[in-house]
Amino acid sequence: MTDDIEDGAAGAVTDGACPTVVAVGAATVDRFYEVTNLPQPDGGAYARDTTERFGGVGANVATGIAKLGPETALLGRIGDDDIGDRVLADLDAGPVGTGLIQRGPGTTTHCVIPRGPEGQRMIITVGDSTVKLRLADDDRAAIRAADAVFVTAYVPDRVSSEVVEIAAEPDGPALVFDLSGPIEELRGRGTERATIDRAVEVADLFITAEVAAESYLDRPATEAADALRERGCSRGAVTFGTEGSTLFAGERRAEIPAFDVEPIDTTGAGDAFTAALTERWLLGDADAAAAGRFAAAAAALNCGAAGARGGLPTPAAVESFLEERGN
Repeated sequence: MTDDIEDGAAGAVTDGACPTVVAVGAATVDRFYEVTNLPQPDGGAYARDTTERFGGVGANVATGIAKLGPETALLGRIGDDDIGDRVLADLDAGPVGTGLIQRGPGTTTHCVIPRGPEGQRMIITVGDSTVKLRLADDDRAAIRAADAVFVTAYVPDRVSSEVVEIAAEPDGPALVFDLSGPIEELRGRGTERATIDRAVEVADLFITAEVAAESYLDRPATEAADALRERGCSRGAVTFGTEGSTLFAGERRAEIPAFDVEPIDTTGAGDAFTAALTERWLLGDADAAAAGRFAAAAAALNCGAAGARGGLPTPAAVESFLEERGN
């Protein structure tokens, strides 16, 4: 099958659900290789141990939102292979609706992640299932019926651009756009710069991490909030990992510190933050400071277990964490 498949040709699974949130993105298997060293070009390394866990930005954010309460469905594509079988079984066992998952020929997207002795890592994405994702009429209807739609920049531009335009319709859903990676990582497989420009204007919540912000804006991430506002962004968040985040809405700004925790695994912390911020700040009525603290707590809790979704919390767990920290 070529990359130019027709709309809906992969065959969406339907279950009749009408979710509050539709998350568009990948569900993957992450293969971690604990290596003696991260090799230089033409170099080598030895993998002492190998583990597999489930991930994918779309699936991580969808699961994080669903665990906080809103009914959430994942719209993505997996291959007709054994990896796809395992990914779908994992999703079916969780809180996320799978009625919008498409299956078709090809290799399910997965990640090869060599991790060095000091925790440094490289992420290599393999598989063509996500780049073949297209929207069918049922998908468009589900997005229009939802209160909010989340889309990651890692999905094909043909999909993300259509999602952005659906959100721009007079009765369209609120849009959460996640600039999940730097521009050079998106070329040929993800959202293009012109679509990101449009998403900045349309999004009800635009989220970007430090490296992605600097790549897109060509300026220091500390200036990203002002730069995004100048481009028409009404509300957004710029994340800085352990240095916290900056939230802005109009001229208002909130600086949110990260919580100091001893992490077991930081994979998926940013996705946990995005999910919680969406639930509290976009779908809920919390102000920026309260929503930011809640999201930072959710990210910290997710770091307390292995895997991108291992520690995704319930609202009660977040509230308990914040109470213990005096917040």
